[in-house]
Amino acid sequence: MNTTITSRHFELTDSIKGYIFRLSESLEKYNLDILSTRIVISYQEKKGKEKKKRSYTIDLTLSMARANTIVISQQDKDLYTAADLAFSRMHKVLRRHHDKINCKQAIPSEEITALEILRSEAKASNQDDEIVPMDLDLHKPLDIEDALERLKSSSQQFFVFNDKDSKMRVIYKRIDGKYGLY
Repeated sequence: MNTTITSRHFELTDSIKGYIFRLSESLEKYNLDILSTRIVISYQEKKGKEKKKRSYTIDLTLSMARANTIVISQQDKDLYTAADLAFSRMHKVLRRHHDKINCKQAIPSEEITALEILRSEAKASNQDDEIVPMDLDLHKPLDIEDALERLKSSSQQFFVFNDKDSKMRVIYKRIDGKYGLY
């Protein structure tokens, strides 16, 4: 990432440069293709009736590959406060952009084409439906001890079964490591 720091109407010290540079490096954590960052710090002094009013303005311009340029402007009496506020706003924008790109709910285009192929194959094979019989263990009565052993041997949290009295029962793992029975 190419970072340019420029000052207007005041002298830029090494400590200010280092602080701004560390803040700009923190923008890389979002793993977005940031091409360049341009920071312009300007000082403005206004004369009023009672006393002089001074303020610092930080203009942050961030260029990314395959995205629009982001521009943020922040003004404050203190230079470091203005920098912190500007970069926190930039972090918010980049986090939203990162979440938008890496949304877990979105289906990638490769999966969409694979789903369309599967659907078309299912429609084509819809004429010759085949029923495959399976044995269900649910209807076979079990002792509570047998159900407990099945639950222990599996990674499930609960197990539904019929007991010898034809009651439907549920045995489950509790948080404290014991087992409950309904």
